[in-house]
Amino acid sequence: MKSFTKMMATGNPVYNGPELQDDDVAIILYTSGTTGKPKGAMLTHKNLYSNARDVGVYLEMSDQDRVVTTLPMFHVFCLTVALNGPLTQGATLLIVPKFSPAEIIRLVKKFEATVFAGVPTMYNFLFQHEGTTKEDLQSLRLCISGGASLPVALLENFEKKFNVMISEGYGLSEASPVTCFNPLDRPRKAGSIGPSIVNVENKVVNELGEEVPVGQPGELIVRGPNVMKGYYQMPEETEATIKDGWLYTGDIATMDEDGYFTIVDRKKDMILVGGYNVYPREVEEVLYAHPEVIETAVLGVPDPNFGESIKCFVVKRSKDVTEEALLAYCKEHLAKYKIPSSIEFIEELPKNTTGKILRRALKDQVLQNN
Repeated sequence: MKSFTKMMATGNPVYNGPELQDDDVAIILYTSGTTGKPKGAMLTHKNLYSNARDVGVYLEMSDQDRVVTTLPMFHVFCLTVALNGPLTQGATLLIVPKFSPAEIIRLVKKFEATVFAGVPTMYNFLFQHEGTTKEDLQSLRLCISGGASLPVALLENFEKKFNVMISEGYGLSEASPVTCFNPLDRPRKAGSIGPSIVNVENKVVNELGEEVPVGQPGELIVRGPNVMKGYYQMPEETEATIKDGWLYTGDIATMDEDGYFTIVDRKKDMILVGGYNVYPREVEEVLYAHPEVIETAVLGVPDPNFGESIKCFVVKRSKDVTEEALLAYCKEHLAKYKIPSSIEFIEELPKNTTGKILRRALKDQVLQNN
C-alpha cells in the first residue's frame, strides 16, 4: 500500500491515503502470557471497529458520558472498552496515565465522571482506600470490570460502599476482546460475565466440540466479526485455536437458562486432587469472603499422594491472622478435597501491567523452592 500527495491544477495538495481493506491486519497484540508464552494476535480493522462499536452501544455510551481511562492503552481491554468504544459514541475520555485511588477519586469528583473501567485489583484498591465514601463516586452511572474474574465478595462490598453498579464482562485478546457483558437493560448477575454482546456468539462445549447442557461446565468458544485473523507466524497454534470459525478460549465456563455465562476458571489452571477437579476460583471466592483477606491466589502444586494439592497465597489485613484460622474457615465452606493443604502469607501478589495476578510466577516460585 502506498500513500502520496499530488498537486491539482489549482495548486492545492490532495492527499491519497492507503488502501485499507476490512480484513487487513491493523495491530498485533500479544497475549498476556499468564499461563504460557505470549502469542501475537493479529487483529484486523473490522475486528477492532466492530467490537468497539458493539461495546459502545451495548453499554449505552453517549456524548454525555465522561469515561475514566486509566488502564494501559496498549492493552486490548482499555483499547476497546475505555478508548475506541466510547469514542465511537462521542464520549469524553478522562485520561489518567497511572492508576492511583486518590487521583481517580479526585478526577471523578472534579469532572463528574460517569463511567469507570478497571480490573479487579483496581476495585480492591479503591474499596480499601481510607476515608472514601459513596459521595466520592456518586456521579458514576456505571463501573466496568474485566481482565480477570471479579470476586463476588469484592463486587458486593464495593457496590454497598459506593452505591454504584459494577458490570462484569469477559474478553480475550484474540476476540478484540469483548464477547460477553452483564447487560444494563436486564438484571445483572453477580459472579457471571453476562450474556453474549450483540453480533457475537458464545457457547460451552465438551472435548469433542459438542455443546453441553445448561449448567454443565465446558470450554467457552466464541464466533463473530471480532475474532482475530490468527496468531502472527504461528500457523499450528492458529489451527488449534480457531476451528470451523469458532475461537476456543481455553476458559472453562457454564451457561444458565437465561443465557448468562460464568467463568469457572482457566482450563490450564484446573487442579486435579486425587482424581477430583478443583478450580482455583472456587477456593479464591471463599477466601475473598473472609474479612481479613485482601488478595489471594490459588494454584496446584505437586503432591506425592494425590498428584496435586492446593496451595494458597494470601495478602492479609492483620498480622494476627494465622494459617490455622484460614484453614479452619475453608473447612467450614469447602468440600474436603477442595481444602488447601497450605496457606502462605505474602506482602504482594505478582501482577502484570494491567493488574492481572500472575499465577505462573507463583508456581515458578514454588517449584524453585522445592
